[in-house]
Amino acid sequence: MNRFWQNWLTIWAAGVTIFGLVLAGGAFAATDGLTRMLFELFGMPIPAQPDAHHRFAIGLMGAVTMGWGLTYFATFKALHALQSDHAAPAWRFILFASFVWYAIDSWISVATGFWMNAVSNTLLLVMLLIPLLGSGMLSGKGKA
Repeated sequence: MNRFWQNWLTIWAAGVTIFGLVLAGGAFAATDGLTRMLFELFGMPIPAQPDAHHRFAIGLMGAVTMGWGLTYFATFKALHALQSDHAAPAWRFILFASFVWYAIDSWISVATGFWMNAVSNTLLLVMLLIPLLGSGMLSGKGKA
């Protein structure tokens, strides 16, 4: 994979991690400003005085999302070191895992009234698909 696509994926993973950090901030009143703005954007504002369950759920999702972003980053870095024909099965599994996340997360989002989250999920998935398809790494024909 050439440097352009590697940088794209690094920025993508950093974006996921930063998004998780924003969500994690929702766990505490002193750090929930960006989280509140995000939920306002999605059309589902956080209650003025969220209870402990709200704070726990939002903060925990932030921590999980940060871990997800960092795990993708580490995986991308390891796969960049492999020859493209050896890395292709792992790239395809990353894509499969991302589609599983996308389908379940987006379905839950729409079913519970948070349809804007499904829109952001779509954007996130497309931003992952572009370098995976553009680089040829899914087929093993991309340049290492």
